[in-house]
Amino acid sequence: MEVINQSTLRTDRSLLVITHLTQLLHYIIGFGGFIVPLIIWLASKNSVEDMNEHGKSIINLQLSMLLYIILSIPAILLLGLGILTLIGVGILGFVMPIVNAVRAGNGESPSYFLTIPFIP
Repeated sequence: MEVINQSTLRTDRSLLVITHLTQLLHYIIGFGGFIVPLIIWLASKNSVEDMNEHGKSIINLQLSMLLYIILSIPAILLLGLGILTLIGVGILGFVMPIVNAVRAGNGESPSYFLTIPFIP
């Protein structure tokens, strides 16, 4: 008897786009930009095609931004370099989710600039 393993993954690009755009909740309501994408990723990584790849990229970006913010706070005392880092993290955290939401809508892989791969 032969067992056929059929993939039950569904293609849902709109959910991928929404997952990327939920990172912007930090800018809209002040919180939720890490928790909401994490919940969406964990709930649908086994049922949506490419969700695992996109979810890992989102979490890696959020953790990298948190690390950059933590490191830039003491760097404010060093000639104000921390302020430039905070501004850069703010711009990076706003632009990259939008760029990758467009990429997800087109069926492309995510590409986050200056992201440390905490989750491989």
